[in-house]
Amino acid sequence: MDLENLVAIDVHVHVEQDLHGHLSMDDELLEAAAAYFKGEPHHPTVPEIAEHYRAQRMAAVVFTVDSELATGHPTLSNEEIAEAAAAHPDVLIPFGSIDPARGKAGVRLARKLVTEHGVRGFKFHPSIQAFEPNDRRVYPLYEELQDLGVPALFHTGQTGIGSGLPGGRGIKLRYSDPMLLDDVAADFPGLTIIMAHPSVPWQDAAISVAQHKANVYIDLSGWSPKYFPPQLVRAANTLLKKKVLFGSDYPLISPERWIRDFENLEIRDEVRPLVMKENAVRALGLAKDA
Repeated sequence: MDLENLVAIDVHVHVEQDLHGHLSMDDELLEAAAAYFKGEPHHPTVPEIAEHYRAQRMAAVVFTVDSELATGHPTLSNEEIAEAAAAHPDVLIPFGSIDPARGKAGVRLARKLVTEHGVRGFKFHPSIQAFEPNDRRVYPLYEELQDLGVPALFHTGQTGIGSGLPGGRGIKLRYSDPMLLDDVAADFPGLTIIMAHPSVPWQDAAISVAQHKANVYIDLSGWSPKYFPPQLVRAANTLLKKKVLFGSDYPLISPERWIRDFENLEIRDEVRPLVMKENAVRALGLAKDA
């Protein structure tokens, strides 16, 4: 990957459809998410994502969410996503996703995905996967990721998945309280943790954790920057200027829309390149590949 010629690295891109036409979630959940973000359902494949980002000289971290045990909907194949991403190494960085409920099998799978399939990190969605991140039963999986030297990306705060549906389809927001990740960050200081999204309604907690723990970052995906909480903007300009990362949440929010709104945000000129690329290079360990 030619880092010098990239203008940005989007650390939060969902793969919602594989090459066989299978979707990552059932139609009801995907449609509810699209409605939440005021868009039409759009499910590009990995090659289509690569084409989209290459045209803009951006790289993208791509992943699915393993929610089969919680939702009953078959998850997309981590292996197939990694293989498809490997065909586009100039713009795609593959992450895996493992439901912690898979236990020891999940721990073994994590190592196999990294060592045999080139996966560079893992995505967790505590609300959809229905687990508390600081549950000690998940710790063997974190220990494995720490040993492998790959980051863990956690959804935090409100989610559009299940939004507006009766009971939110059983999805519980409390699992995505960023303060639960403070325990994980303290207990695994060698594990890079990325807290995804402005963590509404727990934004102050997320800022505190990212400021206090050297191994914790915040990605800014899932919200148009014009809606960012003011305290997040202040922190991004000051205390957290080396800890916040560009993320869109594509295909729910396009990188073009995100960047257009980010340009109108009161962010210092010297901070913008940190957010758009340089912080991600450090958090993802990409410099060693350059």
